[in-house]
Amino acid sequence: MELRIDQKTVERCRAMASAIVEPVSHFIAAHSTVAVERSVLRLLGVDGVGPDEIPVPNMIVDALAPDERARGAALAFGKALAETGLDPRALGDAVAAGTHRLADYAHVPDEAARGAMRPYVDAALARIRERRAEREERLQRIPQLPPPLLYVIVASGNIYEDRTAAAAAVEAGAQIIAVIRSTGQSLLDFVPYGPTTEGFGGTYATQANFAIMREALDEASERAGRYVMLTNYASGLCMPEIASMAALERLDMLLNDSMYGILFRDINMKRTFIDQHFSRMLNAYAGIIINTGEDNYLTTADAVEQAPAVLASQFINEEFAHRAGMPDRQIGLGDAYEINPDLEDGFLYQVAQAQLTRQIFPNAPLKYMPPTKHMTGDIFKGHLMDAMFNLTSVMTNQTIHLVGMLTEAIHTPFLGDRTLSIENARYIMNTARHFGDEIAYKPGGAIERRAQSVLADADALLHKVADMGLMNAIEAAVFADVSRAPDGGRGFDGVFARAATYWNPFEEALRVEGGCK
Repeated sequence: MELRIDQKTVERCRAMASAIVEPVSHFIAAHSTVAVERSVLRLLGVDGVGPDEIPVPNMIVDALAPDERARGAALAFGKALAETGLDPRALGDAVAAGTHRLADYAHVPDEAARGAMRPYVDAALARIRERRAEREERLQRIPQLPPPLLYVIVASGNIYEDRTAAAAAVEAGAQIIAVIRSTGQSLLDFVPYGPTTEGFGGTYATQANFAIMREALDEASERAGRYVMLTNYASGLCMPEIASMAALERLDMLLNDSMYGILFRDINMKRTFIDQHFSRMLNAYAGIIINTGEDNYLTTADAVEQAPAVLASQFINEEFAHRAGMPDRQIGLGDAYEINPDLEDGFLYQVAQAQLTRQIFPNAPLKYMPPTKHMTGDIFKGHLMDAMFNLTSVMTNQTIHLVGMLTEAIHTPFLGDRTLSIENARYIMNTARHFGDEIAYKPGGAIERRAQSVLADADALLHKVADMGLMNAIEAAVFADVSRAPDGGRGFDGVFARAATYWNPFEEALRVEGGCK
């Protein structure tokens, strides 16, 4: 079943999204950030902490003079590699210990630096390819159940407790496990080191925690006889570093949105756009599916009114992803079931939005979020709202389905809450598996009219944003009724212009191998 929508309008929306992203892409190409430079070091194998628990990548990048930083951390680090003969981890440790200074090797020719770096760049990319091949082999051997894929969050603050909760969720039927980050980690301009057992509202995203959960889910996958995906968050000030660690540890999905951190965490927009581009280049190469954050618009503004902004943002996110070399099958555009449950025929509005998104982005693994904004202490009504959400998801062929919790807005879900919620979703998706194939939308009916209206309004909004420029539109609160200034927010001081001789060996290699623009 399909809605009748104007394909010329869809094509026009994509053309407008390209026009909107084009000037931002030029800005990205001329700039870098401290997080991108730290990512280069992490991919080379630089890790660990120095005095006062400061991560070694931070110590190295922070010690670079402005003119060195403008040429990229890779050149300064590569010169020291060429002169000392140390490997990257050992050199990083030496710099952190104060026995070596990168500035002392400034006289080394650039070509020597490039030559010294090449084996380590090749080795890092080979490791990412190996991790991707591991995923593909496992998916062939123990394939997933059909979508919608049930996505369940675990996050106690303690990675070892999360590991236990994740195994229980898999046993109950979860197909994707997300370890939500500790509250506020997106605002940290460094990545914590090692396994963590403390956190508030979530668990810290660290490379050690990624490895622990990946191993646990691989074991759970073998027991369940189906591949279970691992998700974490790559938004915030360390977006590209987390993407780097995720590529090395075989995560399957990352929340990686071009505007979420800007609007909802007040991360500087220039910093975010630069960081997300390099992150998505890595994600494309690693085969990681991104999840975008349009669902969050509906938690701060009215879901009926913001529907066109959600669709407009999806077009923009798609264009940003394509320019980073991402194929449609890795672009998990977001939406949510957030219309006021007291609105008459609200279910029709929900179906219209979900079906419209599915038709416009037919090859994207859409991520559908459950009701949260209008959940209360009435767990019985909440369970019914989740059931309606589950029905909408299966009938419109959504791909990534975040399981709604009946105790949303009361407390962090217990294992029993998760089990009941998964049972609800499994029941509806089994009993209504092919419901969408058996019905047709009434021509000119309420659902079709609503979808056509949202598309037309999204088209108008994209034209407005194209005229204003994306950064000015964000400042004007076009998206989610939230205003952010181009030079405001957290992390702006970590943005810098590239020198003419700037070099990022991973960006260079990924542009050739990954097909980004």
